[in-house]
Amino acid sequence: MRENKFLIFFFSFFFISFNSYSEIIVLSKCNHKEDGFLKNEYILNLNELIMTRNYVYNDKTYQKYRVTDLNVKKKNSYVRNIYEKNGKILTLKHGYPQFYTQILFEKDKPEIFVKAVLNDVESLSKISTCKKIEKFDQQS
Repeated sequence: MRENKFLIFFFSFFFISFNSYSEIIVLSKCNHKEDGFLKNEYILNLNELIMTRNYVYNDKTYQKYRVTDLNVKKKNSYVRNIYEKNGKILTLKHGYPQFYTQILFEKDKPEIFVKAVLNDVESLSKISTCKKIEKFDQQS
């Protein structure tokens, strides 16, 4: 009897502790400094530490990039790994050790920046401002 109570307690604690919470932030209706989009959104999954960007070029921007690269598609999506540091969300470094870029987000702020680093000298440039920010807390 005593062993059964222990097993029931152990299994109930085990299954309760596996309920995990994840925070997902969706930044949508993002304009861009230089290009035009029909759709431009960023989905930040802070539990899985991934960023997904979904975008659809407008005709003018699509033709601009299509002229120089036949692999350009009108509808695109890509995924990058992210991490949090000092209240900021950054993608993993893209490039070489002497020169790399990262996309930078701040929680609850609509601006998106690109951080470029050349020989340990940083620069920040705003690349987009989003009109809509949604937060979702999921329990699984």
